[in-house]
Amino acid sequence: MTTPNESTTEPTADAVKGQWDGVDVHFGEEGGRLTYGSYLRLGQLLDQQRLESDPPAHDELLFITIHQVYELWFKQILHEMTASRDAMLTGELWLAQHLLRRVHTIERTLTQQVDILETMTPQDFGEFRHRLSPASGFQSVQFREIEFLSGAKDPSFVQRFRGLSEAEKVRLAQRLEEPTLWEAFLAVLAKAGFDTGTEDEIRSALQKVAHDRSQYDAVWELAEALLQHDELAAAWRARHVVMVERMIGTKPGTGGSSGASYLRSRLELRYYPLLWSLRSTL
Repeated sequence: MTTPNESTTEPTADAVKGQWDGVDVHFGEEGGRLTYGSYLRLGQLLDQQRLESDPPAHDELLFITIHQVYELWFKQILHEMTASRDAMLTGELWLAQHLLRRVHTIERTLTQQVDILETMTPQDFGEFRHRLSPASGFQSVQFREIEFLSGAKDPSFVQRFRGLSEAEKVRLAQRLEEPTLWEAFLAVLAKAGFDTGTEDEIRSALQKVAHDRSQYDAVWELAEALLQHDELAAAWRARHVVMVERMIGTKPGTGGSSGASYLRSRLELRYYPLLWSLRSTL
C-alpha cells in the first residue's frame, strides 16, 4: 500500500545515479529493468552448490564449484566446436580456425584449474568422498560429447552408462550421428581438390598441403588448430590423472570405475593420428 505522497512509477535514471571518486556513474539505468544479477540468473546459479556432507565438510564447496565450472566450460567448448565444424562444412575456414583458437584458450584454463583443486588435501577430500558414490566424473555427458565431436566416437559408453536421462541419450545419439571435426576437415580437403577416400589418400593430401603452404595456407592452419586441440586435450588428461593419483592413489573411483588406472589407459588417445604421423614425414 502506498501513501498519497508516494509514487508507484519506476525510478528515473536520474534517481539512480551518483558519483564514485568524483566520476558520474549510473546504477540500474532505465529503472533497473535488467540488472547484472538478473541477466546472469545469479540467484539460481549461486543456489546450486548443495553440500551432501553432514556436518558440512569445508572443502566440499570447492569440489562442487570447480566441477560445476568445468561443466560450464564444457558447454562453451561444445558451442565453439560445433560452430567451428559447421564453418568448415560451409567453407568459412577463417571462422573455423578462430573458434578453435578460443577452444584452445579454454582448454588451457581447464588444465590450470586443476591447481585450485589440488589445494584440497587427500584428508580433506576423505571427509566427504563417501557421500559422492555412485557419482563419478566418468558420467560427464558433456565431456563424452566433446570426445564424440572431436572424432573419438564410442557407442559403448551409451550402452554401459545406465544413469542417462532420456534427454542425455538423445544428445549423445545425435553426437554419434552428426559429423565430427575430423570429417568436416576431410570435407575441406575434398573441396580443395584432394581425394580423401582412403588413409593413404589423406596422407598424400596432408603432405601436399604441408609442402605448399603458399597455396594451402588456410587448410594448413586449420590442420594445426585441430592438432593443437588434440594436444591440449591430451595435456588435460595427463594433468587430471596425476591429480587423481595424488588425491586417492590407487583406490577405485567413486562410481565403481578403476580410478587412476582407467584414466591412464586414456592417455594414449589421439583424435587425429594422421596429423601426428605427418610429423614423421616432414
